[in-house]
Amino acid sequence: MTGIRLTAPAPGWAIDADVVVVGSGVAGLTTALRCAAAGLATVVVTKARLDDGSTRWAQGGIAAALGEGDTPEQHLDDTLVAGAGLCDETAVRALVTEGPDAVRRLIETGAHFDTTDTGAIALTREGGHHRRRIAHAGGDATGAEISRALVEAVRSAALHTVENALVLDLLTDAEGRTAGVTLHVMGEGQHDGVGAVRAPAVVLATGGMGQVFSATTNPPVSTGDGVALALRAGAEVSDLEFVQFHPTVLFLGSDSEGQQPLVSEAVRGEGAHLVDASGTRFMLGQHELAELAPRDIVAKAITRQMHLLGTEHMYLDARHFGAEMWEQRFPTILAACSAHGIDPVTEPIPVAPAAHYASGGVRTDLRGRTTVPGLYACGEVACTGVHGANRLASNSLLEGLVFAERIAADIVTDRNEDRTQDMTPDPAQDVSGEQDLPRPAAGAGAAVPGAHGPASEPAPLLTAESRTEIQRIMTRGAGVIRSAASLARAAEELDSLQQTAATAADTVATGAKDAVPGVEAWEATNLLLVSRVLVAAAREREETRGCHWREDRPDRDDADWRRHLVVRIAPDRRLVVRRTDSAAFPPVRPEDSAD
Repeated sequence: MTGIRLTAPAPGWAIDADVVVVGSGVAGLTTALRCAAAGLATVVVTKARLDDGSTRWAQGGIAAALGEGDTPEQHLDDTLVAGAGLCDETAVRALVTEGPDAVRRLIETGAHFDTTDTGAIALTREGGHHRRRIAHAGGDATGAEISRALVEAVRSAALHTVENALVLDLLTDAEGRTAGVTLHVMGEGQHDGVGAVRAPAVVLATGGMGQVFSATTNPPVSTGDGVALALRAGAEVSDLEFVQFHPTVLFLGSDSEGQQPLVSEAVRGEGAHLVDASGTRFMLGQHELAELAPRDIVAKAITRQMHLLGTEHMYLDARHFGAEMWEQRFPTILAACSAHGIDPVTEPIPVAPAAHYASGGVRTDLRGRTTVPGLYACGEVACTGVHGANRLASNSLLEGLVFAERIAADIVTDRNEDRTQDMTPDPAQDVSGEQDLPRPAAGAGAAVPGAHGPASEPAPLLTAESRTEIQRIMTRGAGVIRSAASLARAAEELDSLQQTAATAADTVATGAKDAVPGVEAWEATNLLLVSRVLVAAAREREETRGCHWREDRPDRDDADWRRHLVVRIAPDRRLVVRRTDSAAFPPVRPEDSAD
């Protein structure tokens, strides 16, 4: 445990449960539904509304070997190639073999995918896939349909949900086991202010951290809260240097910041071409799949071409689709383009790479367990080993589904074992009339945030204005192209922000603007922590691999670097970065054998 927590008022209310799920995307809601179906008291905490997570923004679809002639083995091969030597093959095999049935169960839950004239699921291709295996819904609104189905199922099951709530820190008991979370409800719903959900199992499904960069496809809520919470709780994170920049994001100008409209890879899967201003297809000859090469390769090619020609964007040409195909297959993208004065039916779409997906995250095993007992992670916040150095297109929704089911199964098994033990009389005691009493939530009445006891200390808070500065530092120094010099400069600037916050916290009113505990300050503080970890790992990895591009180290170095970087916060608050001995992840707990 680090003994670090966010500066926040003490909890003024509490809920007891068997499991609390933090996040309401495909990973969080699937976990919650499975746990509730097994009879566990389940609480879902989400930062905005139930349907406001990253899942709803997913356009392309969900990848699974559902088509004729396709196999999990072929899906595995494509995933391993995209991951550039750092995928955990056992994790990938679990993903691709369990994936098809997980998608079918999603359909049983109520999700409606697009179908062919014969009633079969319609499948398309995306970058890195050698077969059509991407199931989609509403043309290019797959995430919205999955979110709709899961939210409807959660509401039908009457699960306890706490919306508009920012999770703050992990609660632990005297032995260091998970005992729940503290959270702040933002003025709406049944609860208000800072409170706690006390539970012996916590599932982080908080999504990504794209808001560390100025331009991203991620929604504003993606501020790395889950990774930051896990770090403060003493958990390990891994592969955080591998941030995927989506190659084709609608270019709105060099000064455009915040969430940017995505132009799905499925557009290229249906035959769109990447061209420069003269109409030249520059991906030809760069990869056997041309425009459908893995995302890291396409993003690098676009960036190189932009630098070569001195321009700020390239173009995606899909004029040959015609109006009917645009309207039926890609209505969401057509609407986004039209809203910005672009008609893809008659003109090429200006595109440029932008931050899209964190391939790394909180380190887990194949059951979603982290290095902190009782704490699980699932979806983009987690690092299961599936994605390696670069995520294969449309594997993210599938990972959320498959590993959510695995996590729920583990929690149910553990809880049932605990209940069995609670029901076993101790012959040394008189338990007459007490063996049927319900077991209290772990840590109730003794839980403290992120530490073994009351010695935990608050982390210095940043002002809300620091968020923009962090984003600009990260975009300049740790964006698509990195170098030792740019990363060193970014590290120095981030450390300066940290020091300024620490000094302000130690100084009695000086007239300077102090950070006040609240959502904006907590988000900025979380962004700074995950940014510092990302930069530390990127400085350490002296090679180019997957979506980590070091212009001063342009080659892939398997001899020294086909291995992972694991980061944690030491008791003295230093970031400790260690390199694994091989591409295989060590067990999350030393006493465990590999799954």
